Amino acid sequence: MKHWIWPGITFLLVCLFGYGARQAIGTVYASGEAIVLLEALSRSGLYLGSASATASATTLALMLTLVSMVRQADHTFNKWIYGNVERVARLATISLMASLILLLVLVFPVSEFEGIPNDWYPMLYEILFGGVVIVIALLATTVVMLYRTVRHVIAQITPGDEV
Repeated sequence: MKHWIWPGITFLLVCLFGYGARQAIGTVYASGEAIVLLEALSRSGLYLGSASATASATTLALMLTLVSMVRQADHTFNKWIYGNVERVARLATISLMASLILLLVLVFPVSEFEGIPNDWYPMLYEILFGGVVIVIALLATTVVMLYRTVRHVIAQITPGDEV
């Protein structure tokens, strides 16, 4: 459980920042406003989703390399490092899947759909904005977990350093 303290704090801080950003935008009252906001969100969200997917896939590939290197190293690493590598891989996988789902949702031409009730657009905007915030929070959490793992590996290799 203590392995998740800093990554958990990071996740919560990014979510709070996203909530603050959403409050700063204000309330979406009309479907016309929501459509304009949806189009702007989808453009930036597509870039974010693809960058997050790339980063997550790269992290997973590098975790495989790290596990291989750790197994071949002369130095024996403790269970904490192996556990953290597994946790980073899990977070990267969750981030990758969330990014792919976000990308899938953002490619729909929502403003072109006919027959959707006008009150759905503000709700759809809220959901997509929340999805973008979650993807960013997951990526930030993965980065913090990865940093803690690398820091611990370096401390294991160089005796006398505190983690």
